[in-house]
Amino acid sequence: MNVIFMGTPDYASEILSALVKDSEINVVAVYTQPDKPVGRKKVMTPPITKVVAQENDLPVYQPTRLRDEETVAELLKIACDYIVVAAYGQILPKSVLDHAPCINLHASILPDYRGASPIQQAILNGDKETGVTAMMMNVGLDTGDIIKIEKIAIGDDEMVSTLFDRLTICAKALTLDVLKNFDTYTPVAQDETKATHCTKITKQEGLVSFDEARSLYNRYRAFTPWPGVYLESGLKIKKCI
Repeated sequence: MNVIFMGTPDYASEILSALVKDSEINVVAVYTQPDKPVGRKKVMTPPITKVVAQENDLPVYQPTRLRDEETVAELLKIACDYIVVAAYGQILPKSVLDHAPCINLHASILPDYRGASPIQQAILNGDKETGVTAMMMNVGLDTGDIIKIEKIAIGDDEMVSTLFDRLTICAKALTLDVLKNFDTYTPVAQDETKATHCTKITKQEGLVSFDEARSLYNRYRAFTPWPGVYLESGLKIKKCI
């Protein structure tokens, strides 16, 4: 099968690697965010997904706006059976959604934690489990019909980095399963009455006080290594047990 892949951070690059390694899947194009200046010297740095794509000689597209008319026209010329999206960072226009079945891998048990930071939010709320949802994409933000959910437990002292790694492994297996068995699944609409949302994390969210011990510990787990947790004085909390 031919697949267009869209994604940007580590989570996406790992899923892309799994697709590339599977003999039944042919990745015909990779869409990712543009290179960005990094560090004090503002060195232009490619997204990790671009690096993985180039290592495997895959065509890479980095539109600033996926919605631009020329970008859409270019994409629609690429024949594919599916479009797989994982933390891409841009909204897909309806014309792209209509091009082929668009499958998104969202790192939460939808409809919980729609949005940009579901892994951190699960830890912040002290949840005991989370998961990855494979869903059909529509014009909304993480509102599409659910194809399949894989759940995993969250350890009492688990840091976001290890939870991220375990969810990535889960997402890779789920992606391959859904692609290969797509016709056997019947997508189910999300329960809008149970929907919750989370936003992009800012540095300011790392500001803490010692008033709420459990809240502080959960923020430490969710925001280490970035943005870290710190007091109003600027003192950073390096270890919290």
